[in-house]
Amino acid sequence: MGSCAFLAGVLLTLMGLGRWHETGSPYWLIGSLLLFVLLLVGAATGKKAR
Repeated sequence: MGSCAFLAGVLLTLMGLGRWHETGSPYWLIGSLLLFVLLLVGAATGKKAR
């Protein structure tokens, strides 16, 4: 389940960056980068299954 959540987070980040490129709104950029940072922190601090 963790790997699926990681891939979903990466997909959402890329979609947000694409939306930022289309609209030029800084809120899409900030939100996408914040999501990516949270994703990396969660992946680095997450528990291993074994």
